[in-house]
Amino acid sequence: MFLMMAEALHLAAVAKAHPEGGIWKLLAHHQEHVAWVGCTLHDLIQPSFSFLVGVALPFSIASRKARGQSALRMSLHAFWRGGLLILLGVFLRSVGKPVTNFTFEDTLSQIGLGYPILFVLGLRPTRDQWIAFGTILVGYWLAFALYSPGSGFDYTKVGVPTDFPELSQGFGAHWNKNGNLAWAFDVWFLNLFHRANPFAFNGGGYATLSFIPTLGTMILGLIAGGVLRSERADWDKVGWLLVAGVAGLAAGWVLGALGICPVVKRIWTPSWVLFSGGWCFLLLAAWYVCVDLIGPKALAFPLVVIGMNSIAAYVLSHLIEGFIISGFKTHGWVVIEPLRNVLKSQFDLDLTKFTSGYEPLIQGGLVLLVLWLILFWMERRRLFLRI
Repeated sequence: MFLMMAEALHLAAVAKAHPEGGIWKLLAHHQEHVAWVGCTLHDLIQPSFSFLVGVALPFSIASRKARGQSALRMSLHAFWRGGLLILLGVFLRSVGKPVTNFTFEDTLSQIGLGYPILFVLGLRPTRDQWIAFGTILVGYWLAFALYSPGSGFDYTKVGVPTDFPELSQGFGAHWNKNGNLAWAFDVWFLNLFHRANPFAFNGGGYATLSFIPTLGTMILGLIAGGVLRSERADWDKVGWLLVAGVAGLAAGWVLGALGICPVVKRIWTPSWVLFSGGWCFLLLAAWYVCVDLIGPKALAFPLVVIGMNSIAAYVLSHLIEGFIISGFKTHGWVVIEPLRNVLKSQFDLDLTKFTSGYEPLIQGGLVLLVLWLILFWMERRRLFLRI
């Protein structure tokens, strides 16, 4: 959630203004999604969020059972939660649109579509969870491998330029942008809804059916959560997560390198589930060691404030960033002008020389601070947006 909120820093604009600074180019690269195949830090935000939904589920189920809730009641709540997440995703995607924008490729909708199934699996033994995971990956891979848009397919009509470097010609073409099974499904499915214009393609190549392999990512989190709740020794848990992480990274990379299945986040290929899942295992192990085993936990407090209200953080960052920026532009002179005058008159320093090219970073930092303070205020008053 912090990395998602930090999009407000607009590091790409800073890197463009300071091309001589390699660090800004590196940071900007990892604040953007790759065009198709591959991975950056930014590409790991959605998998991490989905993975942690699974991690939290065993703890949630145990807590609800301890309060005496029946399996039926918990299941109904899971379906209710999934439905609300889908609707919230549609709502946020529709802001500023002339009509309701029925698309389901965003993080909340993807989680909502798979959550009821995840909950049912959460009530099953770990063996069943692994079987479901394997079935999803193999079945999804096979469905894509069997689909073809036909010979002579014109990618330019679905928003893919002829010079797009990620277009494959061989077996990998089954996973090409806007020419794959998930794209074909959306051309049919999304046009069942009332739309301002007929759906032809998603500009980023994202698709509704990605919720199926996203469920695979959540299942990995579910299994990891079971490990954390188990009676294993603490460092044994860390070892399990590390082995699982390395195995996932290796398996995903090998599938991509051999041309069996490209590692593509935008359509959540099975190799992406394994590769990103590997990173999620390793990151969970690192945070478990740093926070739970070594400490002190107080160092994680700024992130806890965000994580405890992740839905609120997600909604706020989508809805009020523009409002905050507008407020700074309107009223910021009250602070900035006196500061600039003092530095100029007392120290002969021109503030403009130091801030040139860094305006997006400064503005974004202020936005990030305001968002965090809102979440901090909510945390202090125990106000948590939960579904």
